[in-house]
Amino acid sequence: MRFKFIFEHRFEFRIAKMCQALNVSRSGYYAHMKRPESNRSKANRELLDTIKDIHTNSRRIYGSPQITKNLPPEKKASRGRVARLMRANGIRSKVVKKYRATTNSSHNLPVADNIVNQDFTTSKPNEKWLSDITYIATAEGWLYLAGVLDLHGRKLVGWAMDSRMKTELVCAALKQAIGRTGASKGLIVHSDRGVQYASKGYQKLLKKNEFVCSMSRKGNCYDNAPMESFWRKLKMEWLNDYTFRTRAEAKKAVFEYIELFYNRRRTHSSNNYVPPFLVGAEM
Repeated sequence: MRFKFIFEHRFEFRIAKMCQALNVSRSGYYAHMKRPESNRSKANRELLDTIKDIHTNSRRIYGSPQITKNLPPEKKASRGRVARLMRANGIRSKVVKKYRATTNSSHNLPVADNIVNQDFTTSKPNEKWLSDITYIATAEGWLYLAGVLDLHGRKLVGWAMDSRMKTELVCAALKQAIGRTGASKGLIVHSDRGVQYASKGYQKLLKKNEFVCSMSRKGNCYDNAPMESFWRKLKMEWLNDYTFRTRAEAKKAVFEYIELFYNRRRTHSSNNYVPPFLVGAEM
């Protein structure tokens, strides 16, 4: 490892000084450099290049499990080996932070029972949807984003954005999801107890399509955990890299993440490392 350090920093520091500081001889260093590269060392070097490419293309999002699953056939390696190479070279995934709740559940409107009750398993698309609202900071003010997530495959099937957090926002996201999927009677649509989801307009839309309404217990974010997880991914993996001057800039970034990256390219452990868009074809 000391000889490797000297070689990698040979253009920054004098070799003699580095040998002295690391307590190795110059002759030992030069003898080491003349040795032919071992097959294992060469394989690790080539594997590391592939790891770096996958990590960069994922915008530094993927950790060792996802990188291992995305290795090409000719570069297949164990997760442990990938993790060791990543640690040794300072390659790590972005850390996901938690965000506070957005919707207001202090109202006198009727609320539905918690039918989902943290059972996030499904056997087919359009069986259980989760919905929620989050916020994005811009220099013009907040941009609110409503989303609808199909638990089967974790695909975001509907979403809408606006400068105001009104009932129309969540209705627009739900209408888009219905139009895209053709979901029918009996679908369970889960949300928190926010006033937008308890509103007459939203409830009327659910009843019109004969959907079953489910709501989280008050103050329990775990009842909507996969939806909360999606918001964290969106912000940590994508939006936190930007400072938005306008809401239009933020909308563009949200579109890129959802439609170009998340639904079509981002692999998920819950999908056996298949992107949401391909779940119907693969599972």
